Amino acid sequence: MKIHGLQKMTLLDFPGKVACTVFLGGCDFRCPFCHNSDLLDMNAPAEMEDEELLAFLKKRVGLLEGVAFTGGEPLLRRDLPDLLVRIKELGYPVKMDTNGNHPSLLKELVNDGLVDYVAMDIKNSPERYAETIGLDAFDISKVDESRAFLMEQKIIDFEFRTTVINEFHNEDSFRAIGPWIQSAPKYYLQKFEDRDTVPFAGLTSPSEEALNTYKEIVTPYVGLVELRGV
Repeated sequence: MKIHGLQKMTLLDFPGKVACTVFLGGCDFRCPFCHNSDLLDMNAPAEMEDEELLAFLKKRVGLLEGVAFTGGEPLLRRDLPDLLVRIKELGYPVKMDTNGNHPSLLKELVNDGLVDYVAMDIKNSPERYAETIGLDAFDISKVDESRAFLMEQKIIDFEFRTTVINEFHNEDSFRAIGPWIQSAPKYYLQKFEDRDTVPFAGLTSPSEEALNTYKEIVTPYVGLVELRGV
């Protein structure tokens, strides 16, 4: 398997653990605010293959406490379960980032014990999903299936999260998101940060005041709502 990037240590990507972050290329969304737009192409040059990653992880047993996967969209990789089996054999917990558009593989990984924590993006209210992910039209049913599965399963811990951008989100967005994720244990509002890798110029970050307003709107529906990047 092609590995498109490796952050050898992070204290941020896997809650409560010293972890490494594995970047996999390829994504079926085209979010205008993506920080990793260089990873949209699954066929882009790889930084390493899976055997090199596994060799790195073997050397870090006892030093690292987990492995986080992000992208791109990791669940586009049908051979991902085989790699996760080998990582789990080394004793590592696994965290998976996902856009939620691949519920079949998500269910397989959770039910087979191959992931321990999932962070799923809630890009926007259902009505504004297509524009937020950079597509002309979008059938949200698979994202909704992943949302429902995570909320119903009792196997692993998970979070929902939204990167908040002035051009895509307003109070109405969160008035719709709150009931959609009602009873979720954790929901994070992430402040957008502009970078050179963001594909569309001119996007802006909400103020802390706006973020707190959005937080207040969602709080009655969710167990814990927190801000990130503030």
